[in-house]
Amino acid sequence: MGAGDNDEELGRILRTGYDAPPPRAEFVADLGGRLKEELRATRASEGRSPAQPRAFLKSWQWATAAAAVLIIGIGVASVVMGPLGTVPPVRPVAPDGGLGALQPEGTPAEEMKVPLESKLPRKLFIGTPKNIAPSPYLEKWSENKVRPPFLVPEGTVNLALGKPVTASDAEPIIGELKMISDGDKAGEDGSFVELGPGKQWVQIDLGQTSTIYAILMWHFHGEARVYHDVIVQVADDPDFIENVRTVFNNDYDNSSGLGIGKDLEYFEDYQGKLIDAKGVIGRYVRLYSKGNTSNDQNHYIEVEVHGKSVVAAPTSKQDTLHSPLPRSTSQGISFL
Repeated sequence: MGAGDNDEELGRILRTGYDAPPPRAEFVADLGGRLKEELRATRASEGRSPAQPRAFLKSWQWATAAAAVLIIGIGVASVVMGPLGTVPPVRPVAPDGGLGALQPEGTPAEEMKVPLESKLPRKLFIGTPKNIAPSPYLEKWSENKVRPPFLVPEGTVNLALGKPVTASDAEPIIGELKMISDGDKAGEDGSFVELGPGKQWVQIDLGQTSTIYAILMWHFHGEARVYHDVIVQVADDPDFIENVRTVFNNDYDNSSGLGIGKDLEYFEDYQGKLIDAKGVIGRYVRLYSKGNTSNDQNHYIEVEVHGKSVVAAPTSKQDTLHSPLPRSTSQGISFL
């Protein structure tokens, strides 16, 4: 690459400004050499040796040196961050870190436009619940209450249907754990699972990391009863250690040791309990309870988890170079 080519390169960069691609390595090296030669010539014309300190530089020398620094800076910035004028793809960091730090939770309101579909079971009881004392922590009962439509994004499905279920009580007193995700929501005998007394949980593995918009659950609706310490959590691992998020908690006195909840207790009925999961991201869903107003046992008829599986984003060498965040997660999924 000759001096004429370098002059043309310098002219191109000065003409195109920030839109110019990074200068070639040969050009940068040659420009540095030319600057050194010019400075030596200047010292010689002023009667000073190359090692003699200078009091000042002429204005054109300052301008030339500044231009060289600017050109080299443009080259380094273009290599590290991409062409100037573009913003690297930085994901917002969630307070709890983990997978939520790489992909924001929630969905824009304009995308929540499809009513959630879930076929309700037959209504089994009529009348006002009896023998349940009113409480400031209990929702007011209304026999004719109908849940308003809950909007979700297009393509939302019940991710829990047919998925494997585990529990704190591995051998239920009544029923089998697989009944909790089999699609049967009826309240009659043969449709529910009964776990032992005290704090118990059931857990559903969605099979892969998913965005969850709503969780619907039926404990038991053969009569109007209230289940205590209902807590629903989502996590990235089956042991609920990584990125655990609570989406519902009505344990108002922390008797289950998972924190004081701000949600209200509620009466069970055929409509089930709908929880707004607000687009939380995770793979495992765990549901706690601690007895009910009729007995100390814990029951589950069905759990639905409505959402979408998180699709792995395509990767490229250029995206990896420009991205300031790692592109792989503990679940083996890459994000832009």
